Amino acid sequence: MDNGASSYRRFLDGDDKGLAEIVRDYKDGLILYLNGIVNNIFIAEELMEETFFKIIIKKPRFNAKHSFKTWLYTIGRNVAIDYLRHNAKRSDVPMDDVEKYVKDEYDLEKLYIVEERKIAVHRALHKLHSEYRQVLWLIYFEGLSNADTASIMRKNARQMKNLVYRAKSALKSELDKEGFVYEEL
Repeated sequence: MDNGASSYRRFLDGDDKGLAEIVRDYKDGLILYLNGIVNNIFIAEELMEETFFKIIIKKPRFNAKHSFKTWLYTIGRNVAIDYLRHNAKRSDVPMDDVEKYVKDEYDLEKLYIVEERKIAVHRALHKLHSEYRQVLWLIYFEGLSNADTASIMRKNARQMKNLVYRAKSALKSELDKEGFVYEEL
């Protein structure tokens, strides 16, 4: 369910409401992300606008290999890096500082992706049966052992093992429906 991709497709087909939906859904997050790169909220707002101007004017091709949000934020990141490079030339900021910003930005991007993954997992958890949600929460978010979780949920060891297996399978199935890419589950 990547609403941004469908909105962008509609925009490319001539529906300006698609662009309005993209701006509404992504502008605030994009500003905060860009602020993490340039450390100036006002410049981040300008860079956000420039990012949207880029997709309006150039209409770059969206590759469905990644989510729409990842694609949009990558464009924003490139706009911010171009801004930093341009300002590095105009002021006496050494290129080493620009490289530091790029490295910091890369770290922020990794953190952002981790947070997005957590949000996707939480959304999928809420779609699960209550007992599955409980067992996964206790084991993976609260860090309890299977034995402690079995005690809380009044299950024996075999029941707990089966419940954990079924809960993980159900979660994996929910995440697969959303196109979630995961390394371990």
